[in-house]
Amino acid sequence: MDTLEAFLAGDRLDDVVLFISDAYLEDDSRLRSVGTETDGGVRLVLDGEKGRSAFQAGTGMDAMAFAKEAMGNDGSIARTLDGGECPFADAEPETDHTVRFVFAFAEAQNEEVGGIYAEGDVVHAYAHCACGESYSDRWVVGERA
Repeated sequence: MDTLEAFLAGDRLDDVVLFISDAYLEDDSRLRSVGTETDGGVRLVLDGEKGRSAFQAGTGMDAMAFAKEAMGNDGSIARTLDGGECPFADAEPETDHTVRFVFAFAEAQNEEVGGIYAEGDVVHAYAHCACGESYSDRWVVGERA
């Protein structure tokens, strides 16, 4: 099982996942040497603190401030954490809605909180779109294919 699969299975709750698209990431970025190249960019699975620092280095944004901003808009983020469907795409069909970057973390099951948190570990994912908007998605580990 690779690190992304382990993260998505809830086996790496202290880690974060970053995806930064080729369109957003500079060609000589140091993140390319530590991440896994995908069809559209670079994906990294890193220890939480290192991951938040890498996110800030790659995007210029504080990871948790970005997540807080993105929580206001529900969207759909690919389970592979390297794409998504911008919730503003229907209202702005002429605009580019390609994902520029994704930040994700997982939270352990917490029955006291209730809701989906009582059902199992929860993946929280946040995406920033080329249109300038950010959005979020979350799911219980193992419930999305």
